[in-house]
Amino acid sequence: MFGVTIRTLLVSPQQRGAYATIGDALAAATDDSVIAVAPGTYAEAIFVTGKRLRLVGADPAGGPVTLDATDIPYPAVSARNATLAIEGFTLRSADAAVVTARGTQLSLSGCDLGSRFGPGVDLAGGSIEMRKCTITGAQFGIVVEDAAGTIEDCQISEIAEDGIIVRIGADPLITATTVRGCGRRGVYVYQFGKPTLEGCEVTQTGDAGVMIAHQSAPTIRRCKVHDTQGVGISFARGCAGLVEECQIENTGVPALDIAEGATPTVIAARPDAPPLTIGDASPAGGGDAAAVEALLADLDTMVGLAGVKDEVRALIDEIQVNEWRRSAGLSVGAMSHHLVFAGAPGTGKTTVARIYGKLLAALGVLPKGAFKEVSRRDLVGQYLGHTAEKTSAAFEEARGGVLFIDEAYTLSRSMGSGGDFGQESIDTLVKLMEDHRHEIAVIAAGYTAEMDEFISANPGLASRFTKTIVFENYTPEELVRIVRRMCTADDYQLGDQVEPALLRHFGQVERDANFGNARDARKFFESVRKAQAQRLRILGRRPTLDELRILELADLEAVVA
Repeated sequence: MFGVTIRTLLVSPQQRGAYATIGDALAAATDDSVIAVAPGTYAEAIFVTGKRLRLVGADPAGGPVTLDATDIPYPAVSARNATLAIEGFTLRSADAAVVTARGTQLSLSGCDLGSRFGPGVDLAGGSIEMRKCTITGAQFGIVVEDAAGTIEDCQISEIAEDGIIVRIGADPLITATTVRGCGRRGVYVYQFGKPTLEGCEVTQTGDAGVMIAHQSAPTIRRCKVHDTQGVGISFARGCAGLVEECQIENTGVPALDIAEGATPTVIAARPDAPPLTIGDASPAGGGDAAAVEALLADLDTMVGLAGVKDEVRALIDEIQVNEWRRSAGLSVGAMSHHLVFAGAPGTGKTTVARIYGKLLAALGVLPKGAFKEVSRRDLVGQYLGHTAEKTSAAFEEARGGVLFIDEAYTLSRSMGSGGDFGQESIDTLVKLMEDHRHEIAVIAAGYTAEMDEFISANPGLASRFTKTIVFENYTPEELVRIVRRMCTADDYQLGDQVEPALLRHFGQVERDANFGNARDARKFFESVRKAQAQRLRILGRRPTLDELRILELADLEAVVA
């Protein structure tokens, strides 16, 4: 923000004019100060209350910055009602938590935490942002309660009891994190916890890999749980959530233990993964064919898109027959899974792309059903070489699933004066699509005419994208069906004569380049809801249940007028 000066305080016992201890610097710091700490070991515990501060290593190349509280009966770091970021520290404690925070926005990056007894991180309230950290040798790895945030690319190992505990309604996103060598459970979710675990590994636990209890409902997606003494994943009575495309190997039996009265949704792992055992240790059905049919049924429930549905079914039929031919020893021609989705916005391109990716995973064509949606800003950098790096990173994240490029044609257009690197992104994509053609499906989406321009931007694109699926505008009747579904989902009803009026309205809307199809239908629905609210607000009394539910013709006419 303009006009704000960041104050930096240096901590270095050997440097004249610097603070001798971190505690001294904290006492002098004001909000938004940066405390730069020189390499060395600082035998102290620090306390931060009600301040916004950032602690960083002053010279990472000069050696580690260690905050050592092993001879002090307090956590190495205690924070309350603060905003605190710590970067590049080694943090040690003895019989207390390494970091404890209450009501704090806590950020840890590139830190190494360890304790003889007590949690590595103990957070209640506030939020957590934790990236590329390691926790070794603590009683518990991370404890998060009543808080949100992100735990990404962390390593938690050699923990006496539970690796990660999520409780009291906490809902952090935990991604690409490994939990290894825990005396009890790798991840324990209880008391209405709602975390999301994506791409994590849990292994070598003394009890269950992941245990869910006390009305909790986590999302566990594309995780690997293996080599555990207890069951792989356990849901207690009254719990819900989602287990999607997880790999569970060499665990106690059953691999996936769902108690009576638990209601999680389970979506099968990739077809080449070992079968799960559920409940009574019976096979989870490996039902690849059933999964495919369920996904095609989801596609069929979408409004309209008859041509799109036929095209997708034709692709799936061809893939299935090719697999049968391959297993019978017959020759199979090369088939690209990259697609162009052409058409106006709001026609369901993103939804269909998600279903297509899951279909490829269910058929065993792709290792997983990951879905990564990107646009120009996610792929194009600001200087030479930056674009290739950003494009490669997005591609790598989507490997094994679908990379969906929205408004892909913007990559082939110059977006201003000076250097433009959209072409560099296209060239990078062409090479990556060839090098990893069996590991990913790239779907490029945008307006029909503009996508022709995009395909012409590199000779290799035409050979990579051999199939275009055209998404037509919704008809007025289909838009009315979409609005009707929105009403049902939000507990509304259309009053008398509203549907004919809606049909007339959508029939008069100009289908130009700015027409948003289902997006316009959603905007119109929201406007009608607001008109109803304004009408009910001036009644001078509390509306009846029917009045709250029904959208009247007057509400629609107020919007059209």
